[in-house]
Amino acid sequence: MIVRNIEEARQTDRLVTAENGNWDSTRLVLAGDGGNFSFHITRIFEGTETHIHYKHHYESVYCIEGEGEVETLADGKIWPIKPGDIYILDQHDEHLLRAHKTMHLACVFTPPITGNEVHREDGSYAPADD
Repeated sequence: MIVRNIEEARQTDRLVTAENGNWDSTRLVLAGDGGNFSFHITRIFEGTETHIHYKHHYESVYCIEGEGEVETLADGKIWPIKPGDIYILDQHDEHLLRAHKTMHLACVFTPPITGNEVHREDGSYAPADD
């Protein structure tokens, strides 16, 4: 059994902060933990816009706190996001995530990430086997 506390995890390398300062993410479950998914609590900071395109990962995102919107770039559709909403990137949707109020999001990735990934210029992570 694995038991972790978010505040304790934030004092370790499991807390990853974006180079541009738009977000941070506490990686509570990673590939190295042996599961088939990873689980993170991510904060998207107020007034920011982040370009994301997970070409190799399926992600679901549940909003715990805050307010913002997600825009799919293929069609320009915008969905407001508030506590209780989930969005699922089931088509590897290239998107923009905007926070009007700092958003606290519970995120599940499959395949799991290692925790060392860096968003590439196109907003994606490299495939797990790269």
